[in-house]
Amino acid sequence: MSRLNSFYISPENWITPFVLEGSEARHMCKVLRTREGDTVRLFDGLGRDGIFTVDEISKSRATLQLVSETVQNDSRGLTLAIGWNKSNRRNWLLEKSVELQARGLIFFQGEFSQGKVPENPKDTWHDKNVAAAKQCGNVWLPKLETVPGSVENLIEKSKEFSNKIILWEKAEKEAVPDYGVFAEESTLAVIGPEGGFSPHEAELLLNSGFKKCSLGDSILRWETAALLCLGAGYLEKQKQSL
Repeated sequence: MSRLNSFYISPENWITPFVLEGSEARHMCKVLRTREGDTVRLFDGLGRDGIFTVDEISKSRATLQLVSETVQNDSRGLTLAIGWNKSNRRNWLLEKSVELQARGLIFFQGEFSQGKVPENPKDTWHDKNVAAAKQCGNVWLPKLETVPGSVENLIEKSKEFSNKIILWEKAEKEAVPDYGVFAEESTLAVIGPEGGFSPHEAELLLNSGFKKCSLGDSILRWETAALLCLGAGYLEKQKQSL
């Protein structure tokens, strides 16, 4: 059986009658040339997906009939907080955060950040997440957040988490963690921008309950460090599910 075409529908629209509008409907009609009676897959980014048949379709709107629905438990534990950078690798990271099942991504303002973090996540970031979810089949989208201002604001945000880690370039080699630390529930792992953390920022984080961890003796780009954390957490979660 060939893989069904997938489309994103917002959680608030996961109700009868099921109606797909906007860019997703246009993609369904104009790009994929879906016809009435075709079978497609929809997901809402919060663990639900379903098999649907297309009842009616126009250039910007489709009405669908639910055939079967699946709800997946949320086993994700890792949220990454990453110092803001002007980087063309951000879209790549948004994609990998979905593929490797991150719970959330936070971009925060660091002392060594290049430019200022936006006040709110951009719509295009969500679009990148959706595209990645269609490709990999993940029914959960990471929660996207920004933390302007300073690391103090991130520390305030971190009160929501029980397992808090700072990936610090000055941590001792003995501080290389076991994979399991990235798979614990309610985990926040903080990675600095390209310039790393200032001594003041590192001190604030360590004094606020963050455990220092090392990723080895190589000097890693921020997206490499992020991918390593995501991959470690993903593999550990896969082992736990066996």
